[in-house]
Amino acid sequence: MTRRGGSLPAGVGTEPEAGVLGHHLGDSNVVLDGFMRYVVIGPAFYLMARPTVRGREHIPPEGSPAIIASNHLSFSDSMVIPLASGRRVSFLGKAEYFQGTGVKGAFLRSWMRSFGTIPVERADARAAAESLQIAERVLDQGGAFGIYPEGTRSRDGRLHRGRTGVARLALSSGAPIIPCGLVGTAGLQPPDARVPRPAKITITFGPAIDVASLQSRYRKAALLRAITDAVMDAIGDMSLQERSGRYASDVNAELEQAAGSGEASSAL
Repeated sequence: MTRRGGSLPAGVGTEPEAGVLGHHLGDSNVVLDGFMRYVVIGPAFYLMARPTVRGREHIPPEGSPAIIASNHLSFSDSMVIPLASGRRVSFLGKAEYFQGTGVKGAFLRSWMRSFGTIPVERADARAAAESLQIAERVLDQGGAFGIYPEGTRSRDGRLHRGRTGVARLALSSGAPIIPCGLVGTAGLQPPDARVPRPAKITITFGPAIDVASLQSRYRKAALLRAITDAVMDAIGDMSLQERSGRYASDVNAELEQAAGSGEASSAL
């Protein structure tokens, strides 16, 4: 793979990054992963979600790097996208998903690894700062990396302003950005719901963002914003969500504060 950013950033070598719990990128048990994905999870997913998948032809084949950039409505999104794409797509996941004990803990670890989830100690400031390096390493190995440009789940169902990490990743890795629009996953597993429920969902993959064209017109911070906005426009065209023009974290914080105020008022 040709990298526009040159060699890997400092600190990215053959050893696992700090905060990644000793998880080597690309490690997997092929038989167990296949069993979990195609025997345990896949059939149940298709029965429960009744998915319609469009645009799968836009996804590069296994072994070719790709950045899958999607809107984010549900915890289940990071499982829906790999199943719909037909290839392994790695997302960063909370370390606690891999730290459970007993049969339940082992099952959850197998579930997460079958989708290529990479455990990260998000409370570790260094690990959070190295997220870009982790993603670059996945892409350097010919993998697909999933990213939510909004930065967090949308609590009000609108599509919020994208953060420029997706643009930085594309420029540093040279990997194409494949936009993805999810519809209905909030019904499959609403925020704070512990288990999925029956719903009808649609997953649409769009053509790669024309980063080269934007590079000919913009530089530096303006380029990062232009790429990110192009990604969000493509996602919005497929998801048909109302656009907020604000960051999801700010909107979610306001919603949580309002919900807290309402609970306090009702207790008076």
